[in-house]
Amino acid sequence: MNFRKPRPEEPEINLIPFIDVLLVILIFLMLTTTYSKFTELQITLPTADAEKSRDRPKEIIVAVSADGRYSIKGKAVEGRNVDALTAELSAAAQGAEDSVVIISADATAAHQAVVNVMDAARRAGLAKLTFATQSSQGGDGH
Repeated sequence: MNFRKPRPEEPEINLIPFIDVLLVILIFLMLTTTYSKFTELQITLPTADAEKSRDRPKEIIVAVSADGRYSIKGKAVEGRNVDALTAELSAAAQGAEDSVVIISADATAAHQAVVNVMDAARRAGLAKLTFATQSSQGGDGH
């Protein structure tokens, strides 16, 4: 028989749940933090070394000016909405769905203007898109 008095157990602090709660709070704070300096980003559009442009019959060149005006194969598009662009792209493709749409946008053109061209090409059934860039060799930009 054991006649000794039982010693009281010393309390111990379990740190694992405490660490779990702190990690959840940390993740929550990281996800809900807002960054207000997005408008201060300076973006330089990419340049590419590409071969000289050739005249290809299945190319549809869409130019987007800095103020959001459109031109398809050198012909100005009346209106700036997606429906007008879709109609002009369909007419320019003349039923050839394998035509390549080349978007030649000004570096200062609005992002929405380029997205409108992409949306109009999708609606017109033209799935092949590419972007024109300027030469990085410091030439005349052609």
